[in-house]
Amino acid sequence: MNAVDDTPVLEVRDLKMHFPIRAGLLKRVVNHVQAVDGISFQVAPGETLGLVGESGCGKSTVGRLIVRLFRPSAGSILFEGQDIAGLDGPALTAVRRKVQMIFQDPYASLNPRFRVQELVAEAYRVHSRDPAWREHVEQILDRVGLQSHHLRRYPHEFSGGQRQRIGIARALAMQPRLIVADEPVSALDVSIQAQVINLLDALKAEFGFSILFIAHDLAVVEHIADRVAVMYLGRMMELASDRDLYLSPKHPYTEALISAVPKAQAGARRRERIILRGDVPSPINPPRGCRFHTRCPRVMPECSEVEPVMREVAPRHWVACHLHGGAP
Repeated sequence: MNAVDDTPVLEVRDLKMHFPIRAGLLKRVVNHVQAVDGISFQVAPGETLGLVGESGCGKSTVGRLIVRLFRPSAGSILFEGQDIAGLDGPALTAVRRKVQMIFQDPYASLNPRFRVQELVAEAYRVHSRDPAWREHVEQILDRVGLQSHHLRRYPHEFSGGQRQRIGIARALAMQPRLIVADEPVSALDVSIQAQVINLLDALKAEFGFSILFIAHDLAVVEHIADRVAVMYLGRMMELASDRDLYLSPKHPYTEALISAVPKAQAGARRRERIILRGDVPSPINPPRGCRFHTRCPRVMPECSEVEPVMREVAPRHWVACHLHGGAP
């Protein structure tokens, strides 16, 4: 799986999202939750970038920033060369036609009072004003494995996997250039997960859009991503091609995550399981230096004092770790 072009459809530069914490009668800001704290990456046309990490690391916040459900605290979000971080009104609406999102819970993200034809067609009818919208919706439903008689049904009449297919159809209806998939299979059975992953991969090949695939399960990401970015406590730890990351992880946190991935294939090489000690620190008051040093099995004195920077330690393989010369 290789990207078809090196020119990014999405480029994120030093992106930050600090949520204010308010207290007292006057609701003054007393602190901030540093959900995302200065990450950078690119997504090429036709590429799937996997964004992984433990719960609470900020990866879902990144997805919501990119579709501009949140306005970032700092940094830039370049979509097709245009910085959309500060857009509002009609300009933002125009961008959202090309950037769509698939949510984690396929039931909660679908209005239970709308039929499928309304759920899938609503945005398309508003933005395109196409009188042949019904034919368009039927074609999209067919692409995701549903049939025209499903148009008149409500979300509660479908299984979880079918609901997620409706969510995919809704995103696909706008013919996007980029789809942000936020844990799209985590609420589904394992057998259904494989079907949805294969469907997204086939649709990407057919329509040529890019995917930012957000997940905590590295076994799932391995089957769909061209490259994988690893986040921890609001920061980027490692970024590499899927093959390089899984075969030769450089960051101790990535090594621990991959060691927990079960290997079902006969003869697969077993990795020694790395057990991380302690809990993830609070994003309100993250540790100095490397944010992973409080749990790192290979911690060094400088890790608690100096923050490592992302460095290219092999071709297209980036890591932020003092083990690989991560000091500024």
